[in-house]
Amino acid sequence: MKFATKAIHAGQEPDPTTGAIMTPIYQTSTYWQASPGDNKGFEYSRGTNPTRKALEDCLAALENAKYGLAFSSGMGATDAVMKLLQPGDEVITGDDLYGGSYRIFTKIFANYGIKFHFISFADPENIRKYVNENTKLIWVETPTNPTMQIVDIEAVGKIANENNVKLVVDNTFASPYLQNPIDLGADIVMHSVTKYIGGHSDVVMGALMLNDEELYKKLWFIYNACGATPGPMDSFLVLRGIKTLHLRMKAHCENGRKVAEFLKDHPKVGKIYWPGFEDAPGHAVAKKQMRDFGGMISITLKDATLEDTFKIASSFKVFSLAESLGGVESLINHPATMTHGSIPKEVREKVGVVDSLLRLSVGVEDIDDLLEDLKQALNP
Repeated sequence: MKFATKAIHAGQEPDPTTGAIMTPIYQTSTYWQASPGDNKGFEYSRGTNPTRKALEDCLAALENAKYGLAFSSGMGATDAVMKLLQPGDEVITGDDLYGGSYRIFTKIFANYGIKFHFISFADPENIRKYVNENTKLIWVETPTNPTMQIVDIEAVGKIANENNVKLVVDNTFASPYLQNPIDLGADIVMHSVTKYIGGHSDVVMGALMLNDEELYKKLWFIYNACGATPGPMDSFLVLRGIKTLHLRMKAHCENGRKVAEFLKDHPKVGKIYWPGFEDAPGHAVAKKQMRDFGGMISITLKDATLEDTFKIASSFKVFSLAESLGGVESLINHPATMTHGSIPKEVREKVGVVDSLLRLSVGVEDIDDLLEDLKQALNP
């Protein structure tokens, strides 16, 4: 089954009671049982809910995985993965990382005796310097947030497999439409479903997709026991959003390319981060493992102070200054004070998250309106 067909049909069957095409919202906390244990697989909605189950099956299909688990947020999904670890375990992860991931790693799980190595993944062989008998997990973002670094998933997967280490890939920026890490050797794929998969800025959700049954059982136990699971209404909204994922991603990529080309030689732009340029670091790897280059772009403003950057960020009319990304509407973000504000200044600046950096999530509006908005904001 091709991607567009899976996006519309996977995990879903007509409702047996009414014939409804769309999966109903099973707005219930508990389920009738004919006798103890006779529950048709549903007992209590923290652990299982028919609407959420349909969504999880659809999410798994999109990532070419056997199992899917939906969480109440991307951080809830990340938290569940970290709970697979024990004190003394070590994690190798990237030095350019979403601020929320950095925060939960350093401020929460480091307190429980888990050690994190934040390193460059530009050359996967660099990982070998940090692997030891305590290494249990490699956590990868690609493209990274916000400087769009590309990590060779297949190369990292081989190193992880050789050392009996689990590889987790945060696939939020690419979406399953552009990239499928399971096919490249990842053990677990993580998504902030809030972003491209949901696509309409009306749901907060996370997800994990994987193939290994024993690992799935461990994660399901954490999922059920700790309770970071989404309700049926949010599950319904994401199922509805997924049905246009392939259409939206095509439009994001098309608009993203035109915005990137406009910004590349703009006199106000210092650096531009977008993996679609042939001279971009990681372009060859991106071309190999992605189907297109996405709608996420970051730029630095040339000779701009923090005050200058704030003024420009606040002057857009179509792009909205806001957290998050991946919705149909275009957003602009100041990572240093917003999404990456929890990362110490000296740490984030080493990887390019400077005060003059702006991150654009290019939406699906008319491209002429987006380009006109960029012109007026950058040339007040």
